[in-house]
Amino acid sequence: MKAAVVEVFKEPLKIWNDWPDPEVGPDDVLVKVMANGICRSDWHLWQGHWDWMGFSPPLPAVLGHESAGVVEEVGSNIQRFKKGDRVVFPFGQACGHCETCAQGDQHVCGNLSMSMFRGAGGFGEYTIVTQGDVNLVTLPEGISFVEGASLGCRFMTAFHGITAQGKVEPGEWVAVFGCGGVGLAAVDIASAMGANVIAVSRGQEKLDKAIELGAVHAVQAGENTHEEIQEYTGGGVHVSAECLGTAATWMPSILSMRTGGRLVRMGMTGAEERGILPVPVDLMVGKELTIVGSMGMQARCYPEMLRMVESGKISPSSLVTQEVSLEGVNGVFEEMTNFNTLGYSVVKMG
Repeated sequence: MKAAVVEVFKEPLKIWNDWPDPEVGPDDVLVKVMANGICRSDWHLWQGHWDWMGFSPPLPAVLGHESAGVVEEVGSNIQRFKKGDRVVFPFGQACGHCETCAQGDQHVCGNLSMSMFRGAGGFGEYTIVTQGDVNLVTLPEGISFVEGASLGCRFMTAFHGITAQGKVEPGEWVAVFGCGGVGLAAVDIASAMGANVIAVSRGQEKLDKAIELGAVHAVQAGENTHEEIQEYTGGGVHVSAECLGTAATWMPSILSMRTGGRLVRMGMTGAEERGILPVPVDLMVGKELTIVGSMGMQARCYPEMLRMVESGKISPSSLVTQEVSLEGVNGVFEEMTNFNTLGYSVVKMG
């Protein structure tokens, strides 16, 4: 099959026309990729980051984990899907039989796998979904493949973070730190839920987009970010959504909260932090602050998100700023290196 392949970290992807087709096991589903989002997580992996978490793919590799497509072939044990079905799926695929999965928390399954670590990511014509009956989701006819692909990591991560982990309520103050793919989605979702959203970013273009998506106030990130938020909200936000992952946004996201505030950490650190950041524990105790992590979202929770998309309450399509071919992935990676991207870039196949 045709695929954009990482042969060497940080060097341009090469187009292969003879990359091996994925093999279909009894519990697998082969999906013909119609669209795939280009996520900053792909950029991190292309850079060779996250090796400290065991997230470094063996090379050569086909990245891409925000896919939407059509079922091409199903394994002998698959009951819920058939050839021709329109589908999407979370970036992480659960085993479906461990204790965590039995509790309904498939997105943090201890046996979680990703297609791109098995040589079959979304930057190829076909991808494989393991335990298809557990991990696949039917894509409604009213949602395009491009919009479906935009849900696969950044948007659904924000949805889970805002709704399930942040438990955002109407009328609450919510600060979103970092207006990249996850952050802008968080602005859209929290605003749709009736929250008063403050967007924080260094880039004016990203702040303008956040206002367009429903933020009531925009803050240019700097040394006094938390003070401005505390003053504007009359005491701080109820929920702080950290969506970037850098050390620069970490302390402001904590200091911006009011007493009893909730911090949802959705961003992953980079090569400088390697997963380690300081925590002001005395402040946590004194103000009874809550800090929680948020990692993706399980397939069983997709229907609520898809209903909100269909009703127009949330709009992932409004975040799609460009569609490219497989050959265009390198250009997007270059833009990400220079932090020049806005919204979502999606590979449209075919």
